[in-house]
Order: sequence, then structure tokens, then C-alpha cells
Amino acid sequence: MTSTVQPAKAAQPTARPGRWLALCVLVLAVLLVAVDATVLGLATPYISEDLHPSGTQLLWIGDVYSFVIAGLLVSMGSLGDRIGRKRILLCGATAFGAISVLNAYATSPELMILARALLGVAGATLMPATLALIRNLFHDPRERSLAVGIWGATASAGTAVGPIVGGFLLGHFWWGSVFLINLPVMAVLVLVGIRTLPESRNPNPGPWDLASVLLSLIGMIGVVYAVKEAATHGFSWPTLAAGLLGAGALYGFVRRQLTMPAPLLDMRLFRHRGFSGAVLADLLTVLGMSGLVFFLSQYLQLVQGRRPFEAGLAELPAAVGAVVAGLAAGSAARRFSVRSVVSAGLAAVGLSLAALTCLGQSTGYPVLGAALLVVGVGAGLSFTVTADVILSSVPKEQAGAASAVSETAYELGAALGIALLGSIVTAVYSGFHGPAGTPPGAHDSLGAAVQASTHLPPQTAESLLDAARDAFVHGLHLASGAGAAVLLGTAAAAWFLLKGQRLENAG
Repeated sequence: MTSTVQPAKAAQPTARPGRWLALCVLVLAVLLVAVDATVLGLATPYISEDLHPSGTQLLWIGDVYSFVIAGLLVSMGSLGDRIGRKRILLCGATAFGAISVLNAYATSPELMILARALLGVAGATLMPATLALIRNLFHDPRERSLAVGIWGATASAGTAVGPIVGGFLLGHFWWGSVFLINLPVMAVLVLVGIRTLPESRNPNPGPWDLASVLLSLIGMIGVVYAVKEAATHGFSWPTLAAGLLGAGALYGFVRRQLTMPAPLLDMRLFRHRGFSGAVLADLLTVLGMSGLVFFLSQYLQLVQGRRPFEAGLAELPAAVGAVVAGLAAGSAARRFSVRSVVSAGLAAVGLSLAALTCLGQSTGYPVLGAALLVVGVGAGLSFTVTADVILSSVPKEQAGAASAVSETAYELGAALGIALLGSIVTAVYSGFHGPAGTPPGAHDSLGAAVQASTHLPPQTAESLLDAARDAFVHGLHLASGAGAAVLLGTAAAAWFLLKGQRLENAG
């Protein structure tokens, strides 16, 4: 679009030294969200031991954040376009920090689920605002590609910082401490952001339509809830009703956007093949990976017996690979092509997930570490380039809404991945045959089985743990295989959908 390809001299007003300092503030917000997402998986065994959630409640704790954030991202991105992206970012960061305290001191599974849902409301304001501000700070395409690479690399670094810092805290304090690490990051973000971030908004936004907000929220939550329940418990009339309600609400949302003079989301964006292809690639990629990500920490701690800090270090290769690949992705896409880099990255992730179907209880770390490194490289290449494609496909006035679509695909993919692939692991695990005297609750989750084993005679406890761990690993095999199939299929689809797509060059 002509509004995104400016002559070099037109970009000069934004080419001020302060834009890189402003970027540092934006990546702090990304770090905030990334750290929170990763420490939850690391703390899951401790939450299971302390709060005693059922298997279904444990999945809700893992994915309700994604459900809520997916339902609100478009609305919050559009709100930022209207009231100011700096304003909504700083307000959201403050709320995110405050609600993290509620997560830390949750005393029941129900309260923990509520706290995660509220955190999703706050989190929905952060990611679209950061990408939208990058779109407005960096008009030069090559600088923007580098900025997006740094943005993505920080998110990946957060996946490493979270487990390592979280592992240290879990080794010395109670599980709630892992949520309190959000507070100092939030404080720095707000205090520095007030002084360094420029305000930006759509100069002619139109009203923020509350009916569209409600339709989007009801539609997303209804559809994702139906998928989750069907995957976990099979089809039922309530599940079908929720799915139909969600689908009807989304249909109403789309119809309403097409008839409004100033819609929350301009549906014409999806006519751009590069935009639609990048969004679809993000959704399916995260869907294929998220089941593995959610259960990996449990595998490292509860199956292989690693301490939390050691488990955090074990996940480091994925983050390192993603950081390096994210910084190089823009240059690689310009040298080769967008579809080559994205498809190659997705295929690498798919093949690595396929390799993880061979994991056993005693698999050596070099195999797992190498697979995670390749996963990180592939994901870093793909996510960075698709984010750049999405941003460059729209005028800067619509950057918030477009960024929200990108993040919605990510969060929706995470929710569906945990629901579908996580349900595979849960279903396979719950059917294991333990020794005589196995408590019924041991079938809810691997964490519950480990806790139950502490109250059994040594021989019975050992037999229970062997059976439970074997079932968990078998479920992980099936989930990894399903994820690999999704990723390889997405790689093939991206090759066709992103044909002819190019990243902009400096004018």
C-alpha cells in the first residue's frame, strides 16, 4: 500500500535518536508478557501440589488467559488507535502488575482461574500497543524490520529468562513468587515509558463500538470454549450450544464491521493475501507448538526429576535460537524471499517436533537440547517475518487493529493448542493402570500422581510413578506427532499463500 512505502526523506521526521530508547520500553512490555507465560508452566507442578486442581481445572489455569486475551485483543488494539497507544500501554502495564499480585496469592483453583482471566484483560492492552508503536516509530522498512526482530527476540528471551528466574525463585520461595517478578519490570516500564514514548493514535478513528466489542468477546470465548470442551469431554448439547453461540457472534461481528463507516476492524485487510497468509501461519504454528510448550516443564521436572532451575536452563536453547534467528530474519527474507524463510522455519519446527516423538523417560539432554534449538530457530524466522508482513500491509493509522489481529492469531492458536494437544496428553495419561491402592485423584494429572505417591508404601509408590510417567510420555509423543503434522502442513500452505510477498526496502 502506498501509505507504507515512503521516500527516504519522508521518514526523516521519525528518525530521531529517541526512537531506539522508546523501543527499549516497548520490549519491556513484551518481556512482561513472555515471562508470565513461561513461569506458569514451570510453576504448574507446585500449583497442583498446593491448590489440588483437577485435570480440567489445570487446563483452565493454563489456557483461560489465552481465551480472554484472544477475545479482547482486537477491541483493545482498536481502542488504542482511538485513545492513544501510549496511554493504553501504560494503563495496561499498571493493571498487569497489580493483577499479578492476585495470581501470586490465589488460594484455590477457582481463584487462580479468575486471576488468570483478569490478567488476560490487562494483557490484551499490551502486545497490540507495542507493535503499533513500532509501526509508527519506524517508517524506514529496514529499521522497522530490525525493530520487529528485536521485539520478537525479546519475547523469545523472556521464554528463557522466565524459567531461569522462576526456577531460582521456586527453589527458594513459594510458587506465587514467580508472578511477583512482574512488578519491577512493570515499574520500570511505566516510569520510563511516561518520559520516552511518543503518543500516537488514528486522527479520524470514529466511535469505539461497544456492540462490536461484546460480539468479538462472546464469539472468541464461545468458539474456543466449545473446542476445548469437545476435545476434553466429547460433544454434548451445552458444548454445541456454546460453539453455535460463538460462531453466530463472530458472524455478527464480521457483518457489523462491513456495514460500519469506522469499524473496530477493517475486514478489507484480509483481502491482502500476504496479510491473511501471515495471520493463518501464526495461528497454526502456535497451535502446533503450544501443547509441547505447556507440558515440557512437567516432563523435565516430573518425569526426568530435574529441579526447577535446572528445568529452566534446559529450555534455554529454544530461546537462544529464536533470538538469533529473529535478528537475522528480516535480512534473510530480503535476500531470499518471504515464503522461503517462513516455510523453511516452519518445516524445521515440524521436523523437530517429529523427533520428539522418540523421547523416553531417560532420554539424554543433547537430543532434547538440539531439538529445542532447531524449534527456536525455526520459530524465530517465521514469527519475525510474518509480523513484519502484517505491519507493512496496513497504513500506520490502522497499526493497532492490524497488530491485534496478529496477536489474536497467536493467542487463539495457544488456547486451541493447549485445548486440543493438551487434551490428547490428558486423555492418554488419565487411562493409565496403576498398582492396587492407587488413589483416584492420581489420574487427574502427573503432579497429582507425584503428590499421591508420597503417601504410599515405597514399592507401590514406585510402581505408580513408573506407570504414570510412562503414560504421560506416551501422551506427549502423540501430541508432538500431531503438532509436527500441523507445522509441516502449515509450511506447505505458507509456500503458496506467501507467493510473491516481499518485505519493503528503504526508499
